Amino acid sequence: MSSDKLYSENHIAIDSTARTPHSQRLNEDMESRAAAEHGAKVSVTIDSHTMEVPIRTTVLDAAKKVNVRIPTLCFHPDLCIAGVCRICVVEIEGQRTLQTACSYPITETIKVSTSTPKVRRARRHILDLMLSEHYGECYSCVRNNNCELQSLAKEYGVDFYRFGHVQKPRVDIDRSSYSVMRDMNKCILCRRCVRTCIDLQEVGVLEAAHRGSETEICTFMNKPLSDVICINCGQCINRCPTGALRANDPSDDIWNAIDNPNKHVIIQTAPSPRAAIGEAFNLRPGTSVTKELNTALRRCGFDRVFDTNFAADLTILEEGTELLLRLKKALVDKDTSVAFPQFTSCSPGWVKYLEHFYPEYIPNLSTAKSPQQMFGAVMKTYYAQKHSIHPTNIVTVALMPCSAKKFECNRPEMADSGFKDIDYGLTTREMAQMIQEAGIDLPALPGSGFDEPFGEASGAGLIFGATGGVMEAALRTVVEVVTGLKAEQVFENLIIEPVRGFEGIKYMELKIPQVGPVPALLKNHKIQTWDFLKGVTLKIAVAHGTANARHVMEDIKAGGKFSECHFIEFMACPGGCLGGGGQPSPTSPEIRAARAKAIYAEDESLDIRKSHENPHVLQIYKEFLTEGPCGHKSHKLLHTGYINRGKAIV
Repeated sequence: MSSDKLYSENHIAIDSTARTPHSQRLNEDMESRAAAEHGAKVSVTIDSHTMEVPIRTTVLDAAKKVNVRIPTLCFHPDLCIAGVCRICVVEIEGQRTLQTACSYPITETIKVSTSTPKVRRARRHILDLMLSEHYGECYSCVRNNNCELQSLAKEYGVDFYRFGHVQKPRVDIDRSSYSVMRDMNKCILCRRCVRTCIDLQEVGVLEAAHRGSETEICTFMNKPLSDVICINCGQCINRCPTGALRANDPSDDIWNAIDNPNKHVIIQTAPSPRAAIGEAFNLRPGTSVTKELNTALRRCGFDRVFDTNFAADLTILEEGTELLLRLKKALVDKDTSVAFPQFTSCSPGWVKYLEHFYPEYIPNLSTAKSPQQMFGAVMKTYYAQKHSIHPTNIVTVALMPCSAKKFECNRPEMADSGFKDIDYGLTTREMAQMIQEAGIDLPALPGSGFDEPFGEASGAGLIFGATGGVMEAALRTVVEVVTGLKAEQVFENLIIEPVRGFEGIKYMELKIPQVGPVPALLKNHKIQTWDFLKGVTLKIAVAHGTANARHVMEDIKAGGKFSECHFIEFMACPGGCLGGGGQPSPTSPEIRAARAKAIYAEDESLDIRKSHENPHVLQIYKEFLTEGPCGHKSHKLLHTGYINRGKAIV
């Protein structure tokens, strides 16, 4: 049966990275805006290059078209325009003052000079002023050799502090959060973090307070991050140009565990870091180094290297079964208390966002733990028993693209086995540093596989790393389990296009025209037939970035289109996990797209591409979780209760 008979698509494109704040909307010329809408162009000369560009193109964007580099600090391709750092100033013929290239719209024919003595002198003075307020020793900074301020200081020949230099820190470092550390002594007031938190994520933890020389970036009443509504997503870290924001790094504790002969140290690696960590070793974005990374981790001293994708496959069976059980209760048992839509729960930043802003919808969250936490629970129980290792001697480390995973592994409900599921969450950046510290050249290593029995996973688990991946993985399984059709008969090459891509919000409808037999794995739940699903049109949606999540949630509250959905995937970070707050810097839409391409290409190269066909997952249900998905033991170890879900650590 062809796919076009089974599903229809209706993309709703909401680009959270293109949101325009009040500061950018001020003084906009209505005539030029109207002209831009009609494709009008205007001539501009930048240095010796003359060209035509669409009206209202910024000088910075026009310069990029002819490969003229203009330095920036406050500008970021993901964020709204601010024009506050002034480092991008240029000279426009006929104008008395210098203009900021990032925010100056071209509305008439102009001639721009980007490197006159006046421009160079102004940029140097701006840098000197920034450095006069920037405290910190570069050698000990986490951003050493990857700091935009440091790079510009070198580029402009800064060899002394023209306006002096701060000799001691002005404020204490905020170390209160499990995820994000703030050192405002290194802040240059570019406001990237503010715009990230307010415009990109619509959380609003950070703000620019006071005026003039008293300006500072702070939280509400300057409270520590652990006491405000920070969702730990780390997107502010990804866009900070200096070391003012960084993740809370546990690598010293991990080295101590590796060096302890009594500890059995296990690391699981998620797909997104494997598609991005090469960037820290000067590889092109989107270069997958899965097998080389396995070798590097063993050389670092980890006792076992496992694949998080195994637990992602486990998550699909648990979360998918939960969805089917909710549908049965609603359609067969007529239980009106069943919460729909069901929300995914594998993004800890999204979970905390929901707890803070929409706590009344906590029952809609799937009770399934994230793959990271499921893996830890399996390690401290099933794996410990099979290898006769006491759980207290097992140290579980999770290599994740996400700073919020550090918070997640410290939640009190993540220890249902009696032991902490995951001991340490490690970001891609931190893992790259550990590899470099061990003197290992990652790209030059020979490849090696994962350790068994958790080294074989499906392509469905792999694509969890991209926005829409959880939904696509779920559909590959649900289609086969319910209809009896092969997913390949429904989706060509198992590619489900309506849930792929970087549109802020995606929507899809999937009609179930026939039903097949109920798998033995689900008989435990007394489901004898799928007849109650025949003819049903499943409505699903995908949202990435919490600004888009807010749009969906407000629509649900208003009883709109998304309130009719059965299942919605939410990811806190733009692009999903591959754009996580622990990924290498810099980040941009192009870099995230390259990482996604690597993930999808690896999926298509695998023999197993559906979660329910993973033999190791089926084996664990046979040997350990014998009641099947959502059975008593799996619910105890792999799920959390709604009540516990509501207890956010703040």
